[in-house]
Amino acid sequence: MSQDSHRGDTPPPPGAAPSFHSMWKDLHPLGRHSGGGYRRYAWTPADAECRAWFAEQARARGLAVEVDRNGNQWAWHGDPAAGNALVTGSHLDSVPDGGAYDGPLGVLSAFAAYDELRARGTGFTRPFAIVNFADEEGARFGVACVGSRLASGTLTREAAHALRDADGIALPQAMEAAGHDPAALGADPERLSRIGAFVELHIEQGRALAGTPHPVGVASAIWPHGRWRFDFHGEANHAGTTRLEDRHDPMLTYANTVLAARKKARLAGALATFGKVAVEPNGVNAIPSLVSGWLDSRAPDEETLAGVVAEIERAAAERGGRDGVGVRVTRESATPLVEFDHALRDTLAARLGGAPVLPTGAGHDAGILSASVPTAMLYVRNPTGISHSPAESAGEDDCAAGVAALADVLEGLL
Repeated sequence: MSQDSHRGDTPPPPGAAPSFHSMWKDLHPLGRHSGGGYRRYAWTPADAECRAWFAEQARARGLAVEVDRNGNQWAWHGDPAAGNALVTGSHLDSVPDGGAYDGPLGVLSAFAAYDELRARGTGFTRPFAIVNFADEEGARFGVACVGSRLASGTLTREAAHALRDADGIALPQAMEAAGHDPAALGADPERLSRIGAFVELHIEQGRALAGTPHPVGVASAIWPHGRWRFDFHGEANHAGTTRLEDRHDPMLTYANTVLAARKKARLAGALATFGKVAVEPNGVNAIPSLVSGWLDSRAPDEETLAGVVAEIERAAAERGGRDGVGVRVTRESATPLVEFDHALRDTLAARLGGAPVLPTGAGHDAGILSASVPTAMLYVRNPTGISHSPAESAGEDDCAAGVAALADVLEGLL
């Protein structure tokens, strides 16, 4: 059921809605941390501000605002029950100290492309929606794309209810505190069956377009990827009195595993990153009793990915045996290779005059939905290739080109 919906009035005349620059100005400060990056974590006050911004933009255009059972926000033109809807959008949450473009660029561009279509006098022959997927980054609860995973059934209601943040707060508690009823969490096949196609625009997370004449590219596939938790169990002791040979220090095993991950990934042509670590008791003068590290690994194919992770696990176990440290590995999420809908992908590339078609190692809601809905993605050129960082950027002209490309693509599908 909708948590916040209205049927919407007649859309205002073209040009009456906020411009791209106006939208950017209003969204830019929300959830910004003192260090310059963003901390728009799911179901926090910063997230609530972003969600309120989304609803305001929708209503300024006379679009019907709806929040589904999993907390995803929708802005509708036309009757969603009619089916075969054309949907675009992305997400507004962020990684810790993330950049301004990852996710929000796709949502802003969706609203701007809708304005462009109306200015062109484009006829809407099917229902149209802009979506803000909940908790895409997984920064708070450790699982990426929670909103789309729940909707598609790849994350079960039971598994979602078991998710906890660093403070021990369960996902349902967080949602309820933010004013959303978590009782209905779960697969939403009826909603997905109404979607005829989903097109997501995103900042490029890499430099494939940099140095080329193309401001926009088309996605071909998403590498298989996953997250694994490594727990290294040692023995707490005094840092100043325990001889080196008497120690069972899990930090040593963890450090060796980080280095092994880099080596194994390089040899296999894959990627492996330990980007999060927790230490107990976390004292300067104490040998840890437990070190937990989270591995993110990605590869061109599933066989390579499985092989790299197995090699990293083997290296951790071997070093743990020498250090007297126990090692436990838990897979927290896994996403197989995603091949975007070939017909839709080719249509986008042709519509954009031979735009480059590129694979990516980054996961997206479009990838999660691809098993249920024909999906495609557009990338806007990122001159530095930096992402998940305050240094993430895109040129003003490239952003405008992205809006125009998205409008062209959507117009061809309406």
